[in-house]
Amino acid sequence: MSVNLGLAQVSGDFLVAAIVIYSLAVIGFAGDFAFGRPRRATVAGAAVTSGERAAQLATVGAAQGTALGASAGAAEASGVADKAQAVPAGAGTGGTGSGDAGSGDAGSGDAVLPARQVPALRAIWEAGPWVRAAVAFSALGILLHVVAVVTRGFAVHRTPWGNMYEFVTALTCVAAIFFCYVMVRYRAWALGVFVMGAVVVALGLAETVIYTAAGPLVPALQSYWLSIHVTAMTLATGIFFVAAVLGVMYLVTDRYRARVAAGKAQPGNGLLARIPSPAQLDKLTYRTVVFGFPVWTFGVIAGAIWADQAWGRYWGWDPVETWAFITWVLYACYLHARATGGWRGRRSHFIQLLGFASLTFNMLVVQVFITGMHSYAGVG
Repeated sequence: MSVNLGLAQVSGDFLVAAIVIYSLAVIGFAGDFAFGRPRRATVAGAAVTSGERAAQLATVGAAQGTALGASAGAAEASGVADKAQAVPAGAGTGGTGSGDAGSGDAGSGDAVLPARQVPALRAIWEAGPWVRAAVAFSALGILLHVVAVVTRGFAVHRTPWGNMYEFVTALTCVAAIFFCYVMVRYRAWALGVFVMGAVVVALGLAETVIYTAAGPLVPALQSYWLSIHVTAMTLATGIFFVAAVLGVMYLVTDRYRARVAAGKAQPGNGLLARIPSPAQLDKLTYRTVVFGFPVWTFGVIAGAIWADQAWGRYWGWDPVETWAFITWVLYACYLHARATGGWRGRRSHFIQLLGFASLTFNMLVVQVFITGMHSYAGVG
């Protein structure tokens, strides 16, 4: 079938509109970041309330009981309150040991990222006008983004990720959808300016640097395995995109804690006080990678099966195949390191970001500049 150029133009218009709306969402998140009230200490609202009640009980106990009992009650109340507030940036000890100890599953448990009992729509409304506007723009941008991807598919009569431009537009759509779920699930409004900002930058580069006009697939890609293999890789890449942004934020906040502990920085940084604590970011990054890793694994396996049908071998050490496997190994090392007590925190995040760097190198360098059996990027 011939390409529907008119529908392809409509797809491009929708994508440009999505970029504009996403940019407005970033402005909304930035406005909340700059002018909204800090909410980190109230993320676990029920836990804070419990801590206050414990403090009151400790005070009553001090009046009625022995001094020893009062001290124990006050210490317990303080511990509950500290845990509820998830240790604001600069309040605890820093360094690698601090980041490792504070981010583990055993110590913090599910309390690190509690799901608030308030319904999602009510939580968004109570978060303030900046957040309400940002979430509304994000939802509208996602709608336009989805329409852009779908109309591109109808225009070319296939799944719309047959070249690098289409792949990037699809994976950023997955990243935006996945992040909005995470944002609402964990009330992580403060992360929006970073993740959605990265989505806007990626889409801007796609529209300017790697734009590829709508066209038919090369013969090697004309297979139903394109819908299986590349779809899995697109989903996993979009999820890893979100994990990479969270990982960078973790390293920034953890480094600040370390500098405060070493006396090289003043505590109480207003900007870092508005984003989740290192322990929360570590937990959220880990859960994100855990969600995306099986999808990437399935995509690699599906690619091997497709290679056997197309070229008569499951594995041929093609550059793209090799880097996809390297990326898989790095993320597997991150998960192994994260599950091992001595490699939680900062060091495990370096591995995770190295995995995303490998993925990005494979996508933007290997597929574009290195000739191989996967050279279908479509970038001139």
